[in-house]
Amino acid sequence: MPKIPMRKVYMVRFIGRILIMAAVFLLFFFAPECFSVLEPGQFFSSFNPLHLLWLVWIVHMAQQLLPARKYMALGSQKHQRRFFQQGDKPEAAPFRAFIKRSNHSAAKILVVWILFTLVIGALYFLGWLNQASLLLFCAVFYVCDLICVLFWCPFRVLFMKNRCCTTCRIFNWDHFMMFSPLVFIPGFYTYSLFGLSLVVLLVWELCFYFHPERFWERTNRSLRCSTCTDHLCGKKFE
Repeated sequence: MPKIPMRKVYMVRFIGRILIMAAVFLLFFFAPECFSVLEPGQFFSSFNPLHLLWLVWIVHMAQQLLPARKYMALGSQKHQRRFFQQGDKPEAAPFRAFIKRSNHSAAKILVVWILFTLVIGALYFLGWLNQASLLLFCAVFYVCDLICVLFWCPFRVLFMKNRCCTTCRIFNWDHFMMFSPLVFIPGFYTYSLFGLSLVVLLVWELCFYFHPERFWERTNRSLRCSTCTDHLCGKKFE
């Protein structure tokens, strides 16, 4: 069977995420009782559609921890040794500059996102948002994540200045950023999602710390345009 282009795979996922977001909003307006699953001790009390959403998110994060490329972008899997292709031997000074520049950009994004999350938290504790509203933020971020991948990424343009998602320093930060509003709600549903997102983030950061050569296109040939097979940017290079 012919291989399905990765961009088409992600476009299908994008449409699916829009539908999931729409379903969460419909539950918010027409079946608000479903959001009781967010409360402490309620996850195992009864089943509702939000359990399916929890499962989808858990499976997706588990995929990011496994060395599997089928229908997974290289940008999300480049930290795995299996997908590393030795490129140029790194010169000390440029390599150190790449690491410093990458960490500096990531740190700025982390500070901005923490501040943004604190604003959401403040609105929640002031009573302007409720628990269901925080999950709505997660559903919106779920869609925005693929907007960044497929169309336009403010983090790339404003902070990282990288070429594309394949070389993105924070590709697997997506779920950590997506579930950050849930940190304000104690409970199995919320803490399991945010906790696993922290595991994904930790694995990613440890790989960058110990193997930064996997994240640089000069030292990892698989990240170069000439060897790209994903074409998430919409361009093809012969």
